[in-house]
Amino acid sequence: MTPPYLRCLAWLGLLLASTASARPDSDAVLGETLVERGSAFYRFEHFELDSRDSQRHYRVRLAIPRRPPPADGYPALYLLDGNAALQALREDWLAELDAAEPPLLVLIGPASDRRLDLPARTRDYTPGWPDGRPLQRYGEHDGGGSSAFRELLEQRIRPAVAARQPLDASRQAIWGHSFGGLFVLDTLFAAPTSFQTYIAASPSLWWQPGLLAELERSYRGGAQANLLLLRGSEEGTATRDAAGDSSRARAMATLSDDALQRLAERLGGHDGLEVTYRELPGLGHGPMLAASLHLALRLAAGLPIRD
Repeated sequence: MTPPYLRCLAWLGLLLASTASARPDSDAVLGETLVERGSAFYRFEHFELDSRDSQRHYRVRLAIPRRPPPADGYPALYLLDGNAALQALREDWLAELDAAEPPLLVLIGPASDRRLDLPARTRDYTPGWPDGRPLQRYGEHDGGGSSAFRELLEQRIRPAVAARQPLDASRQAIWGHSFGGLFVLDTLFAAPTSFQTYIAASPSLWWQPGLLAELERSYRGGAQANLLLLRGSEEGTATRDAAGDSSRARAMATLSDDALQRLAERLGGHDGLEVTYRELPGLGHGPMLAASLHLALRLAAGLPIRD
C-alpha cells in the first residue's frame, strides 16, 4: 500500500500540473511523443503546407491504423491544436480504438516543435463579425480568421488526406478545445454538412460578446450530424479569474456558468442535429484538452463515451 504522505505528494503534483496547464504556454515544446516512441496500433506520417499568405506554417500528421481499412475506407477524426493533441495521445487509448473501428487521425498543428502556436491558433480558430466590424483585441494576437482557415481545411488539407488514405466520407469528425472548440461551433453554423460529428470541448463562448449568438441565429439547420459539447465542472469562475488582460476577463464575465448547457438545449431543437452535453467532474479548462480528446477518439471509433 502506498504511504499516505506519498499519495498526498502525488495529488499535489497533479494539482500543480493542472494549474500550470490552465493557460497556454507559448514556450512549451512537444518532447518525445508516440511518433518517436512508436505504437503497436498506429503508424505516423506527415506533410506540411503554408497559409495562402505564407504567414502561418502547418504540419499535418496522419496517425494511420495498422489494421487494413474497411471496404468503405477509414472513419476520420480531424484534431485541431494537433501538436498538443499529439502530446496528450496515449498508447492505451489507441489500443481501445484498435479493438473497435480505429479511425484515421488527422492532427493539424504548427510546423514546429512548439506545443501551441498562439498567434496562429488565435487567428485561425476565431470568427469575425459577419458585417466586418472591428474585433475587440484580447492580448497581443489578432483573431477573426476562421473563414480562411476553414477554406484551408476544406480545399487543401482534406483533399490531401483523402489522396493519401481511403476514407469513409460518411464518417468524418472534427474535435477542438478552447479556441478550437469555438472553431468547431463556427464550422457547424457556417458549413453544417462538412462533418457528421462535431466535438467542441470547453469552447471559448466569451469571444467577442454577442458574436456567437449572432452566428447561432444565422444557423438555419441542415446538419444531419452529432454534436458533443463538453465542459469541465471546475471551469467558469476560476477560468475568468485567471484571464490575462482586463478586456479578456470582462468578456469572460459576460458568460453564465451554464451557457454551454443552454446552447446545447437550443441547438437540440434543430431537426437532424443530435446534441449531447457532458460535464466532466473535477476538471478545469487545461485538463479538459486530454480528457475530451479521449472521448473524441472513442466516439470516432464507434465506442460509447465515458468520463
